[in-house]
Amino acid sequence: MADTRYTDEHEWITMDGDIATVGISQYAQEQLGDVVYVEMPEVGTKVEPGAQMAVVESVKAASEVYAPVAGEIAEVNAALVERPEMVNEDAEGRAWFVKLKGVDAEAVAGLMDADAYRTYVEGLD
Repeated sequence: MADTRYTDEHEWITMDGDIATVGISQYAQEQLGDVVYVEMPEVGTKVEPGAQMAVVESVKAASEVYAPVAGEIAEVNAALVERPEMVNEDAEGRAWFVKLKGVDAEAVAGLMDADAYRTYVEGLD
């Protein structure tokens, strides 16, 4: 998605009106391997940038999912709890983790765009 932004912790975020959808990047799921468990936050939880908001566990490791921007959890993707392997199937699509409300669009715009994130990830390998 052209309007997708990324963090250096490998979360992605897109805005749809005043709601932001957040998940982990394709790169992150590749590093994790087969995802076997996802722990979601409570709806209504307020998060700050960089705060842990979810946990994803794979056969290799457990990893935190951090809030890319401040907001309030408006919705969680309950399907991921039932089918955590969706993260491996469609990390930057159907396998979103949370939807945030009360998000500052300027804060989102300040994150890396797809080209900057691609360059960032290439520097990690």
